[in-house]
Amino acid sequence: MCGIAALALPHDAALLDRLSDVLAHRGPDEAGIHRDGDVALVARRLAILDVAGGHQPMTNDDGTLAIAFNGEIFNAPELRAELERDGVRFATDHSDTEVVLRLYERGGEFLPRLNGMFAFVIHDARRNVLFGARDRFGIKPLYVARPHGGFAAASELRALLLVPGVERELDSTSLWHYVSLRFVPGVQSILRGVERIPPAHAFRYDLVAQSHKLWRWWGLRFEPEPRDDWPHAVRDALNAAARRWTRSDVPIAVSLSGGLDSSAVTALLAEQGNLRTYTLGFTSPEDERMDEVPLARALAARYGTEHHEVAVDADELLDDLLQMVWALDEPYGGGLPSWYVFRFMAGDVKVGLTGTGGDELFGNYRRFVPFETGRLARFRRSFERYYFEPSYYFTDAAKRGLLDDGASTSEYLQNIFEQSGSANARDSVLYLDSATQLPDEFLHVTDRFSMAHSLEARTPFLDNELVDLVARIPPEVRTSTDDPKRLLREAVADLLPPEYLAAPKRGFVFPLERWLRSALRPLVDRLLSPERLQAQGIFNPSFDFRSLDAERLWPLLMFQLWHLLYVEEALTEAPTFGWRDVAAGAARAR
Repeated sequence: MCGIAALALPHDAALLDRLSDVLAHRGPDEAGIHRDGDVALVARRLAILDVAGGHQPMTNDDGTLAIAFNGEIFNAPELRAELERDGVRFATDHSDTEVVLRLYERGGEFLPRLNGMFAFVIHDARRNVLFGARDRFGIKPLYVARPHGGFAAASELRALLLVPGVERELDSTSLWHYVSLRFVPGVQSILRGVERIPPAHAFRYDLVAQSHKLWRWWGLRFEPEPRDDWPHAVRDALNAAARRWTRSDVPIAVSLSGGLDSSAVTALLAEQGNLRTYTLGFTSPEDERMDEVPLARALAARYGTEHHEVAVDADELLDDLLQMVWALDEPYGGGLPSWYVFRFMAGDVKVGLTGTGGDELFGNYRRFVPFETGRLARFRRSFERYYFEPSYYFTDAAKRGLLDDGASTSEYLQNIFEQSGSANARDSVLYLDSATQLPDEFLHVTDRFSMAHSLEARTPFLDNELVDLVARIPPEVRTSTDDPKRLLREAVADLLPPEYLAAPKRGFVFPLERWLRSALRPLVDRLLSPERLQAQGIFNPSFDFRSLDAERLWPLLMFQLWHLLYVEEALTEAPTFGWRDVAAGAARAR
């Protein structure tokens, strides 16, 4: 796991050092730089596989290729063995980074063969190009910009802000979508001119012509397959995925909640031997509904895991609010407790597995149900009324009282929904969620919060063999209206205690309503005051923010905090002040 950056523009060595420093949390174990004229690769390494030999950036035998790689390739041993049978000689003992480098060196289309999470850039001096790619679901990030006609890429947006010519100018379309979704979707970031390489895409930047080509190398395809043993097939595929995604030369652990997904991963891995599990709980009685410790404790006891619990008062979590906003890179208005789980785990291990992706693969809280009503099944144009408006936070119409008008967020989502290639709404919703909320919200937060604490978070539900299998399950078998995860539940039923199988899904979020009504009220009043909004020139100063419920007010507050740190203060390092300083008007007292 690493933080990476790449440049193809005039620069000095000091800029490379600054890029390395700003990415140090992603890779505190080693720092490396490859430089060839105006081309440079920067890598910060969190050493997990081939600790002694996997130094980065890594070059081939004659130095004509260099790679900066972020992630893990879980089928690297099989790919390496195949290459060795074909006569390829390796310089490292078992580095997965070298497997990617040798596959590229060999030529041909190799990205679909990689099972794992990755974002990388290769400098090919023979062809005068930079080649890079991102994994199927965007587990690992990669931002790009074209300052002054050159090229720059980095794992995090705030690293690119160090590059001359990359400006802190707000992208109005991204903000428009953010207000509805509480995350920034798609290719364009929150800053104009800074884009994301989309999931399952690759690029080639021609160093001579200064041209940039982007293409998609994989897509989710639904090909229903008739068979009567789907629970068994899902169990086998999930078991194989969990085992693959534990490949490591350092200790690993599982973030264990009371949910079905992380519990299934824990149960499957505990059968292999000793396993560490970590759970976050809350001490305050008013937050008892968020506490999943009893369920997690029961499962840990059943399998004899080395179980660890941290109990906190939810109000204490606010102390890290600005650190979280800074770590997120872009504005985000969702739940934040994983920050504390990852911080807790990082004190002991470098690798933590999560259940991220399980919801999206298996029904995602029945989000497909509106499409199966008679009226909506007949009229696709009802997407906005029956799906977008009930599912998200601001309608397009409601936003017009808050912001200058923008392109319809509902139409943006509907266009993706209709690209699924399936006539079944359950497939199309899975396609939509896996192209938007999964990469741009849940995986974004998982990556930034885990790497903020130098922890590699792994998501075995997104193993591509498992995902390909799920896409072959007939949609009416894969999920159901009354119990979206029935198939997954059947697949692992014998592994879990009865109380797990019957437990309702808990909302693992902060007590937003209480905070916004009490502790954070001064912060809201200051950042959303008419006077400040008038000076800021983004939101309508006359908008009645006090009329908003917590779910709609919180994303606006989080945006204001992000804007303060990234645009108004133009920070290049984490803030040394807290939210109370902001509420008191002392944010510049750094």
